[in-house]
Amino acid sequence: MTTASSCWKKILSDVNKNRGILSEIEKFARENNEPANIVFGTSGWRGEIGTDYTFNNVRVVTSAIIRMFREGSPSVMKAMGVSGFEDIQKRGVIVGHDNRFLGPEFAREVIGLLQKEGIRTRYAGEAATPEFSAGIEMLNAACSINLTPSHNPANYGGFKFNPSDGGPAGAEITSRIEEIANGMMSESPVITRQEPERIEKTDLTGLYIKFITERKTLDIEKIKNFIAKEDSLICIDNVHGATRGRIRRIIGESEKIKYLRTEDDFLFGGVAPEPSASNMRGVEKVLSASDEKFRLGAILDPDGDRIRYADPDMQIAMNYFGAMALHFLHVHKGISGVVAKSVGTSNLVNAIAGKLNIPVKETKVGFKNFRPYMLRNAKERAIVCFEESDGISGFNNTLEKDGLFGILIAIEMMAVTGKNLSEYLKDIMDEFGWYYPDRAGIAVDPSLAGEGLQKKLSAIRERYKEGTVVDIGGSKKTVKNVITVDGTKLVFDDGSWLMIRPSGTEPKVRFYIEARTEEGKKAVFAAAEKMTKDALGM
Repeated sequence: MTTASSCWKKILSDVNKNRGILSEIEKFARENNEPANIVFGTSGWRGEIGTDYTFNNVRVVTSAIIRMFREGSPSVMKAMGVSGFEDIQKRGVIVGHDNRFLGPEFAREVIGLLQKEGIRTRYAGEAATPEFSAGIEMLNAACSINLTPSHNPANYGGFKFNPSDGGPAGAEITSRIEEIANGMMSESPVITRQEPERIEKTDLTGLYIKFITERKTLDIEKIKNFIAKEDSLICIDNVHGATRGRIRRIIGESEKIKYLRTEDDFLFGGVAPEPSASNMRGVEKVLSASDEKFRLGAILDPDGDRIRYADPDMQIAMNYFGAMALHFLHVHKGISGVVAKSVGTSNLVNAIAGKLNIPVKETKVGFKNFRPYMLRNAKERAIVCFEESDGISGFNNTLEKDGLFGILIAIEMMAVTGKNLSEYLKDIMDEFGWYYPDRAGIAVDPSLAGEGLQKKLSAIRERYKEGTVVDIGGSKKTVKNVITVDGTKLVFDDGSWLMIRPSGTEPKVRFYIEARTEEGKKAVFAAAEKMTKDALGM
């Protein structure tokens, strides 16, 4: 029996040869009314287009959101930052999508249902996640619905919900959406399609430009002048995503900026559209073929909330760049506050913060956990917040991960320091210490997934308390600190560390580690694996 999944498997096996099969995927998406289990993870609901991400299921989730609006639960309304249903109707919802297959068509389904309830809708069309976040604030909208699965492969669709502060929806909101939607799914409903009465368009890129200009964390004029006057080359790989054209609009046309993969391609050329090391080859080729004094490369994911960097000498992942951003914003731009980082992120930033007397806030994985430090009325405001999975935002900026901000601040770094990124990073590590982060993991028996796995792994924190001496590669290291906000993180007396946490989506245990030398990473990984297997009795 042919299914959407089998069609996708064939398409992705040879995207050039089998692109025509997308017409079959559209048929499944329109005709498949099978219910799905709705789970809003760290960044929304995601599913395979035509299998569980279908037109009917998108209508079900939208209907669940409308029901949540009408319920007017005080806790939900407070989390959304609205006074009630009438306030939502008046302030309205921004609806848009990345450039995935059927994005505009799915958006029309959402808009039609919202308009039927008298809710004002503004259609953003193809837009990047940080643009939604800025647009909500600039328009004083009640919320946004952004149809994107972020960096997931081409067969996925997604559904992000952002409340009125522009940040990712918290559990108070998403748990209620899940509860209502899955209750509806249990009855296998077929929701009638509603054709939108009108399409009110909004220019989120224009609003984003106004937003970053007013917030003043970035010096756009300095960035423009640097590009115009200096011997520079900037290469940006959009991976066929919704960020295409954005930097051109923000800082203008320039022959010194080269853009890669800006064409329409629902299948992303057959690659996973993520800012990975392997996906940087095109950028690195451009940089190595030129000889300008200043060279910067960047790659973004399709919805623009993740970014990775390169210069002529090395790739620079967020583990390093987030620390560089803290140093730059505090030392060179005089911004004070705290630094917020996910617990699996490099401790280079801790070393910098320690010497500069900046408090460090380590959170669970998930950008929504940075919200308390990103709000403008926060008592402890973040100078920068970042996670090792390529997400960053900064002082007075969006509550969402913002790859556009990431590009702009990297250019400003070069303009102010007079150095390429790797030169600046070397100077920082010469002063604050050298750190070598990495990550890996092991598969476990599927029967262990969930609470059982968490319970077994909790034995690690009981065995390795502060002061415990551990043999790592023949060297004795003392546990200096135990952090348990997300799994178990053991920080040793030399600044190296390991973190062990169960995957939230798969029967796997993930290791995040950091050594003080490149050669030392293998021994730290081996220690993490041994601790895990001992705890699980493997």
